[in-house]
Amino acid sequence: MLDKMNRRRFLNALGVLSAATVGRRAWAVPGSDKHSSWSGKIKGLGESGNVYEELGLTTVINGQGTMTYLGGSLMRPEAEAVMKLASLHFVNINDLEAAAGKRIAAMLKLPQGYSALVTSGAASAIQNGYSGILTGSNETHIKQLPDVTGLKSEVIVQKAHRSPWNHQIRATGVKIVEVETVADVQNAISERTAAMHFLNLADPDGQIKREEWLKLAHAANLPAFIDAAADTPPKSHLWDYANMGYDLISFSGGKAMRGPQCTGLLIGREEMIGNALLNMSPNEDTLGRPTKVGKEEIVGMLKTLELYLAEDQEALTKQQWRQLDTIANAVSKIAGVTIARHVPKIANNFPTIQIHLDPSKFSIDAGQVNRQLASMKPSIVLGGGEHHGNSTIQITAIVLRPGQDRVIADALSTVLRQHRV
Repeated sequence: MLDKMNRRRFLNALGVLSAATVGRRAWAVPGSDKHSSWSGKIKGLGESGNVYEELGLTTVINGQGTMTYLGGSLMRPEAEAVMKLASLHFVNINDLEAAAGKRIAAMLKLPQGYSALVTSGAASAIQNGYSGILTGSNETHIKQLPDVTGLKSEVIVQKAHRSPWNHQIRATGVKIVEVETVADVQNAISERTAAMHFLNLADPDGQIKREEWLKLAHAANLPAFIDAAADTPPKSHLWDYANMGYDLISFSGGKAMRGPQCTGLLIGREEMIGNALLNMSPNEDTLGRPTKVGKEEIVGMLKTLELYLAEDQEALTKQQWRQLDTIANAVSKIAGVTIARHVPKIANNFPTIQIHLDPSKFSIDAGQVNRQLASMKPSIVLGGGEHHGNSTIQITAIVLRPGQDRVIADALSTVLRQHRV
């Protein structure tokens, strides 16, 4: 039975590896340990070294940031290597998730009674986390989602916190109840309320701030879920919200941490983490069965986290500012251009420059500049444009490779000079 076997396995055996897990030599493909790094000549797809060009696609120089539609970030080579090692063996995925959760809790020094789950992105963490809130470990309830008959069926969200990611909450079958004030929250809470959701990115926009939202939820004996998908750096956010008392927290693994793009983290109370796992792959007949995360990605996320925690963030920040300065210094020489430097306070907390164009000095706006750059080969994708009043181009260096800052500087300077009036 799902309830009796998998839940007990997760909660009672957190971190206890089965006979096939890391640390023992499991059933390997003959000779695979000796050939974990394949050095043969690729034929067919990949023969040229650029699979995207072979598919007729143009690769991108990404100055916009860790955007999912562009592939997130560039994975760390060490994580790739460990993922290759993980691919050489079979392992029980539920046991692996339990072991990973224990390792993550130790690395992050999470509070007693907290664990973690590697998911297929932050969106998966949200959906499966809410599924677990609704069903607990009840097998019948797990199988019936998104039918919430007989279950709590509402999640309270501040109006300012409504976002596209609420779709993952609604996928479980619940209804979103919007509030704005403390009085609204108190009036909205009922026997139907399953949880209270907080979008950390929107903390400045809502009337009820992070700490007060948590207090309101716990005063009503409700779990509080905080979506912090893009909220690293700083590293401390990975444990701050658990230490604050949030019951479940979601993060992306494939953004600034530079893990596999199809990974995320669900951090939270052990029982809730166990219930989330019961609602997702590899468990059958669950709403989250399609949100599969493979053994390679789970191990890759662990290695990513290890590397991310050891990383010199100050040195990385200085490197990013140097790359952005290359671009800023080049375009600031053009009349009609002004530069602003800033670091977002919450999500995407890394160096950013905004290039403001005086409309009277150019025959082209920021959106048109961005489209012209995007049509080049390789394509150069920058932020801003229509999303910033069409007078501002926004650039980050979080995923720029060495030398790409100069390519952007030259291309952007050329386009702007061509359209000076």
